[in-house]
Amino acid sequence: MNKNQSKNVLRDFYILWSTQSLSQLGSAITAFALTLWLYEKTGSALGTAALTICTYVPYVVMSIFAGAISDKFDKKKTMLICDVLAAISTVVVLVLYKTDVLCVWHLYLINFLSGLMNTVQQPASEVAYTMIVPKEYYQKTGGLQSLSRSLISIGNPIIAAALYGIAGLEAVIAVDLASFAVAFVALAFFIDIPKASTDKEAEGSVLQLAKEGLVYLKKTPMILYVILFMAGVNLVASAFDAVLPAYVIPNPRGGNGVLSVVTSCAGIAMVIGSVLATVMGKPKNRVRVIYLSMLFSLGTENFLLAFSRSPVVWCIGQILGWIFVPVMSTNQNVIMKNTIPENLQGRVYACRNTLQFFTIPIGRLLGGFLVDYVCEPFMEGRTGVFSLLFGSGKSSGAALMMFILGIAGVVVCLAFGNKLKKFHYADS
Repeated sequence: MNKNQSKNVLRDFYILWSTQSLSQLGSAITAFALTLWLYEKTGSALGTAALTICTYVPYVVMSIFAGAISDKFDKKKTMLICDVLAAISTVVVLVLYKTDVLCVWHLYLINFLSGLMNTVQQPASEVAYTMIVPKEYYQKTGGLQSLSRSLISIGNPIIAAALYGIAGLEAVIAVDLASFAVAFVALAFFIDIPKASTDKEAEGSVLQLAKEGLVYLKKTPMILYVILFMAGVNLVASAFDAVLPAYVIPNPRGGNGVLSVVTSCAGIAMVIGSVLATVMGKPKNRVRVIYLSMLFSLGTENFLLAFSRSPVVWCIGQILGWIFVPVMSTNQNVIMKNTIPENLQGRVYACRNTLQFFTIPIGRLLGGFLVDYVCEPFMEGRTGVFSLLFGSGKSSGAALMMFILGIAGVVVCLAFGNKLKKFHYADS
């Protein structure tokens, strides 16, 4: 197949991917700007972190049922309805802000509702991509999706801070609504998502359909063990996210500016990894690629940061820790799209969301708690081997926590390694 034929085959994908990515960027800059607004009002780091938790709660708790809902109804209509409801919530924020009655609890409630809409839309979107992309392009398109997510993670704080600082929250929300309009029009009028067997065969109550997703995972141990392995990885990685600010900001060679640079290195690494995932050949065993990618990530970054006092090494650690994440996610998506029957994908993807991501809020809480109440008090006034390894002062406890997370990450990988080595997946 030549390049022109390839472009024609992927026409709907390119339109959907580009416009949805634009809409996701708009949503991300609004979320970041609201975080800035909330911190200005409250000065509370916990209060701003609660915004993320409010978004994750419905995603984790309701995903299994949301997947069943997405399998019962037309994918395109489900995505459009969720987009509209999310846009309405953004308009509500604007109205409350302009009338000077916007309160903290409003944002928590709206974030919860937006998270709920995303919970329903995400499995429908995953199935829609499967339906419009030929199997031989799963790896390429998966890499492009990882690339857009990486670019959004890099660009949204910069764009949001600039717009919010120069023109205020109104300008941020206006950009968000404009990006929504582009994505809505593109999906409604320019993309053809075929009616799939999912829409005809998903009969029964939502509870019955949700159970079918769990039963499928139980009968497919390869996918189940990959999901549980990634849940363990997410526990360690999310704890790292909670520890990183406590490590960099109070460090004598750190600070807010250094934290932003170190954090951006993760996004840069993911862009590079996304390009790598897009152009790399088909691996002989995708399960092995997933395992080795995460073993490398968790076995390098945490230890480099734990024992280093140099911002340059911190940046190198972030790059090493994140560069193979898109490779991992692309291979996991290819396995799931090729293995799971189309009429079950919404339910199984939703079960994946619950099982794989429920450890993220737990990891964030655990990481912050252990730094503040265990590691920092333990390192206070320490001399000898501990101060030699992890330094002294306020950030030394976070350095110790990085070391603990490094060990935990390697243990998670080795613990699942024996199970994962039993599975072999290569494209047919």
